Amino acid sequence: MIETIMDRVNKNAGLVRRGRYVTLDFLVGIGDVDYIFRIDRGRIESVTPRTKAMVTGHFSIRAADDVWAEFWKPMPRRDYHDLFSMFAAGRAQLDGDVTPFMQNIRYFKDVLAAPRPVANKPRPVTKKEG
Repeated sequence: MIETIMDRVNKNAGLVRRGRYVTLDFLVGIGDVDYIFRIDRGRIESVTPRTKAMVTGHFSIRAADDVWAEFWKPMPRRDYHDLFSMFAAGRAQLDGDVTPFMQNIRYFKDVLAAPRPVANKPRPVTKKEG
């Protein structure tokens, strides 16, 4: 899923516009693998595996493989549907300088949810069916 984030975010004009004041690097840990996201004015310039321990970015968000797998489902279960729910339930950790994260929370939440497929909306029941 991580490999789809850059393309999905950069093709979403509204999301890029929302992040137009965001230029920084941050880290996303998926199980034992850490990725560095390089953001420039809301566009993701690169997502690369971290190769040096000294490279961390402004902040990091880490969770186990199975936590991210549930988060990226079309309809994640409770405690997996939102980053703050994952933090509160102890399923994910946020570390580092969280100021830019908090200042642009909607942007970062939408960036990390970008791989999530759109759930099928239930068809409304008509009077004849009901």
